[in-house]
Amino acid sequence: MTVHPTVHADLAAALRDLEATMKAVNLWRMDKPEPAAFNSQQPFCIDTMSLPQWLRFVFIVRLQVLVEHRSPLPASCDVAPAVDAYLNQEGAGAADRAMMKSVVEEIDRLITEN
Repeated sequence: MTVHPTVHADLAAALRDLEATMKAVNLWRMDKPEPAAFNSQQPFCIDTMSLPQWLRFVFIVRLQVLVEHRSPLPASCDVAPAVDAYLNQEGAGAADRAMMKSVVEEIDRLITEN
């Protein structure tokens, strides 16, 4: 599969948007998980870290590496529903949920449609 030449640049911009959005909705400042937490075999490391921790320390970092090396992207990505469910469960406000869901949906779309 050929990666569209601008997908890496578009994904880099979307990852910056995710970081900015997480900061705006107070989901960025947190402790880094213990090294063992990264060994989780569960989706989103659900058993060892919170979803915001996973987004910051796993999802964003791994995708940034792929962008920097212009590596092939995963075949699909469907993180937005998990983000929305997490924020709903945590009682996040509608505006914060909508902003987070929108930015993660864009990342999902960029990866899945490349």
